[in-house]
Amino acid sequence: MQRQNTLSCVFLLGLSLAAPLLSQSAVLRAQEPASAAEDRPRRVLPKAKGDISFDDIKFDIEKGGEFDRKLLTKEIEALNKKTVRIRGYIYPTFQQSGIKEFVLVRDNMECCFGPGAAIYDCIRVEMEKGRTADYTTRPVSVKGKFEIEELRLPDGLLLAIYKLTAVEVK
Repeated sequence: MQRQNTLSCVFLLGLSLAAPLLSQSAVLRAQEPASAAEDRPRRVLPKAKGDISFDDIKFDIEKGGEFDRKLLTKEIEALNKKTVRIRGYIYPTFQQSGIKEFVLVRDNMECCFGPGAAIYDCIRVEMEKGRTADYTTRPVSVKGKFEIEELRLPDGLLLAIYKLTAVEVK
């Protein structure tokens, strides 16, 4: 069991630890008077528009524990087969352009903590027929149909649990 999660994470990506940063606009909004904040039109929540983050597809699993679909939250299950947009990094590949498949990861692996990321920190991306992506070291936004679909090696090793059939990578 330990081998399964550790090897799949090592195989696909590195540890992803990112501290959330408070945006400058949030700081400015916190400083404006309450009446000014109330006068502004409300924006549509990102999730309502289909924008998700890796935090939205995170679930409780013990380190080295066996994946069971029952571990997924109702919110994650509700995303299955929905069109979403998610930001992340293209896992390094030798191919620079015309990429038809890649792994989208939470962070760019420049963290000093080494391998050991959780299985929910990666998404297998297949480009829609006729579409391709170009490799970049910068973060990308990927839009497409999100699915909960396990990818296992013939020996049973779990590599990924999420798949995205992408229509665009920006």
